[in-house]
Amino acid sequence: MTTMDAATAVSTIRNSLARRRLSITLLLTVLLLFAVGLSLYLGDYYVAPERVLQSLFSPVTGLTDRGVDFIVLNVRLPRATLAVLAGAAFALSGIIFQTLLRNPLASPDIIGISHGASASAVFCIIILGFSGVAVSLGALIGAIATALIIYGLSWRNGVTAYRVVLIGIGVAAMMAALMSYLFTRARLFEVQQSLAWLVGSLTAANVADIVPLACAMLVLLPITIALVRTLDALQLGDDTATALGARVEFARLGLMLSGVAYAAFATAAVGPVTFVAFVAGPIARNLLAGAGKGFVQAALVGALVMLGSDLIAQHALPDVQLPVGVVTGVFGAGFLLWLLIASNRAGRVN
Repeated sequence: MTTMDAATAVSTIRNSLARRRLSITLLLTVLLLFAVGLSLYLGDYYVAPERVLQSLFSPVTGLTDRGVDFIVLNVRLPRATLAVLAGAAFALSGIIFQTLLRNPLASPDIIGISHGASASAVFCIIILGFSGVAVSLGALIGAIATALIIYGLSWRNGVTAYRVVLIGIGVAAMMAALMSYLFTRARLFEVQQSLAWLVGSLTAANVADIVPLACAMLVLLPITIALVRTLDALQLGDDTATALGARVEFARLGLMLSGVAYAAFATAAVGPVTFVAFVAGPIARNLLAGAGKGFVQAALVGALVMLGSDLIAQHALPDVQLPVGVVTGVFGAGFLLWLLIASNRAGRVN
């Protein structure tokens, strides 16, 4: 094969991968917009589709209907917005850890970070008597503190994926034990309040929940984009990455802190909604089939999973609204079983 033929073949493959990446991204974007439209349209109070659009553009057009505007702009739009942001944040956190640690189980709800946020929130409710924003702030501090503990315990002349996953699972077990102990000291209404938070819900979504998460993502996204470029070098191993000029520990610590921050702010906003971080990355990569790292697509999948699960939670059962965490738990458990079965058939699990 001549040099020209080889260059043409490489160019053809690159164009094919780029087209696949673009088509998957557009497909996920269309599905997400459709889900957002459904979430604004469906509900106990019927609003015609044209009235939904009229209400959305009412701040610009001035055509207002106080009743419809309240339902669309104050109830359904904040809920859909929070679902999209939280789903994307969980997904980005999951794919950062899974890529960095090269382990599909290394999502924040498996290696203890979400457990740390949950234990801190339960401590705030039962021991300190906090509620509302104070509980969310406690969860944020708990997630960050747990991540620092895991990173510190994993450090031995650097951090390896094996140690982080093992120590993270151990810390998760400790946090679960702490929550069980706190429940034994709690009164009935405190246990009910804690369990309602632990399941994760979008029922009471409002602007106060959206603003901190949106601001955090505005800060974290540029940092993530900058650090993700070093992932290719990190995949080659620390020695090779260092030889190529990558600042290994700086990039790893920065990506880990970004992943923790995504999970912490999302958990503070909606509670520790399970399995969104776990499933988004693998689904995106299966769709891409090697056509990219999948961070953008994982964020879209995470938003779609969270919003779709919330739609099911709201409308699957008549007269009953389930917490979104119940639906994501069922979906994620099924996905985990499928992943284990597929890995076993491929000979990756004994």
